[in-house]
Amino acid sequence: MKRMVGTVVRGLRTPIIMRGDDIASIVVDTVLEASKVEKFDICDKDIVAVTESVVARAQGNYANIDAIAKDIKNKFGDDTIGVIFPILSRNRFSVCLKGIAKGAKKIVLMFSYPSDEVGNHLVDIDVLDVKGVNPWTDVLTEKDFRNYFGYNKHPFTGIDYIEYYKSIIEEYGVECEIIFSNDPKIILNYTKSVLTCDIHTRKRTKRLLIANGGEKVYGLEDILTTSIDGSGYNELYGLLGSNKATEDSVKLFPRDCQTLVENIQKQLFEKTGKKLEVMVYGDGAFKDPVGKIWELADPVVSPGYTSGLEGTPNELKLKYIADNCFGHLKGEELQKAIFECIKNKETDLKGKMETQGTTPRRLTDLIGSLCDLTSGSGDKGTPVIYIQGYFDNYTI
Repeated sequence: MKRMVGTVVRGLRTPIIMRGDDIASIVVDTVLEASKVEKFDICDKDIVAVTESVVARAQGNYANIDAIAKDIKNKFGDDTIGVIFPILSRNRFSVCLKGIAKGAKKIVLMFSYPSDEVGNHLVDIDVLDVKGVNPWTDVLTEKDFRNYFGYNKHPFTGIDYIEYYKSIIEEYGVECEIIFSNDPKIILNYTKSVLTCDIHTRKRTKRLLIANGGEKVYGLEDILTTSIDGSGYNELYGLLGSNKATEDSVKLFPRDCQTLVENIQKQLFEKTGKKLEVMVYGDGAFKDPVGKIWELADPVVSPGYTSGLEGTPNELKLKYIADNCFGHLKGEELQKAIFECIKNKETDLKGKMETQGTTPRRLTDLIGSLCDLTSGSGDKGTPVIYIQGYFDNYTI
């Protein structure tokens, strides 16, 4: 019987993973047990993916606001701190802001507008046009913003983030001034000590600040790069990729992911004789076309993956070659011609017309997005994803 199914993705259920658990053994045991219960074979080039959240939980990679505050104080002293380009997220930023405020004397909080970096809107961009406001040139005070746009709550969370973030800062007895601009250099009119909170544009932001007179310039990736009084830390990403754990603590992005994925790969090979690919994944890299929110609030989709997941797809566009190369063929003759075309394709198709319309993205970003959509962020209880047939094509 001919094969009728291509890629298959399964979300695998695990026990609730807690601090100190052996995450590698849990993942391996889960894969083996799922194979037995669900009656699927484990094959070479299958993919095992583990969500970053349970990796960090098993590592106990947590930090409280006191640790954040101490690192902020160490870096900025009693300077007024410009905190710029925060994303609008209770989960991602509110606890971090508590720690920042607790370590500061005064904060100038600068929002990008009409939205944050990942697409959460403070105001609809069409309203800017109506009001004659240019977000690329106009710098607004809090009073200016309210006069133009009033009080707006986020459509999904029901939160007025301007009011919410200001209240967090003032809760610690810290003076807070709010401005709105998309030019990072504007903050230097208020202070030369700046904490950049953007994610994917952070390197450019820091470069511009330093080049234009910034004296103490740090990013979230520079906070908690080492342990503070026994706290968790991340030497590569600091507070980037962190999530709210409790009202006064965060779970940080996991450490040592490369060691973990290679360990899982090794254990699975020893137990099955098959070489699987393994990755740790966080947010997927996709955008909601309705809410306009870009999902990727983590610094990377995958902080660790085995070597077989390097690179980008090298695929032909089936409909292109069917229409342009073999439009005169039908049925078995067409299928045979396409089979031969795929079997004999070049090892590097970059720039070829036959690839137009295929997805020119890294495998880890594509697979990580698939995994994130499968596991979700709620109560599915499937932090391990098992993928089969991802590297197959129409001839296999």
